[in-house]
Amino acid sequence: MNTLVLWDIDLTLIDARGLGHTWYRTALHAVAGLELLHTPSFPGRTERAITQELLLAHDLEPTEELISRLHAELIDVATREHTELPTLGRALPGAADALEALALQEAVVQSLVTGNLVEIARFKLAAFDLDRHVDFDIGGYGTVSEHRPELVLEAMRLASAKHGEDLAAVVIGDTPHDVDAALHHDAFAIGVATGRSTAAELREAGAHVVLQDLSDTAAVLEAILDR
Repeated sequence: MNTLVLWDIDLTLIDARGLGHTWYRTALHAVAGLELLHTPSFPGRTERAITQELLLAHDLEPTEELISRLHAELIDVATREHTELPTLGRALPGAADALEALALQEAVVQSLVTGNLVEIARFKLAAFDLDRHVDFDIGGYGTVSEHRPELVLEAMRLASAKHGEDLAAVVIGDTPHDVDAALHHDAFAIGVATGRSTAAELREAGAHVVLQDLSDTAAVLEAILDR
């Protein structure tokens, strides 16, 4: 059976902390003329969940129309400012080598399960030349649901439809939310302790394997391929 590797982005492949807060501040002001007074927690959450919380915190009803407008503005902000990403963030150690090494495996397909909007996901990975081996068309993104397990399900569904077979899914992320989303669909969960969650917290969440980071390419491949 071929393997579907589903990467998280933020604090798994790249570190661009603070960017979400900045872009949401600009987007909220453009859409509603309000200053950002409450910043939701971002790690491991979907854009839809973050947006709903943010709107409610600013006394705005999170209607589908308003959520769509805010997401459209986020994309506009990212489109204008994505060229600054290489100076505002960085690729995490080993990320490029891990993606490259997996791309050489004939039985592996790589995509994403990320809370980001797909357009922003593309910008973030392209900024650090991490996009070449990722199939964006079969990913699970933050517009799908406020519940992260639904993103994994969507990616698995799209991948199976495209490749005409069931794929063994491996989810790689830095938070217990990533781990829980994988376990919810019997996927293999790999935790990477490069974010705010410790290795112990990722193990407690149920991760099958926990890595301190992605710098040991052989260890990353072993975790994914020899599960």
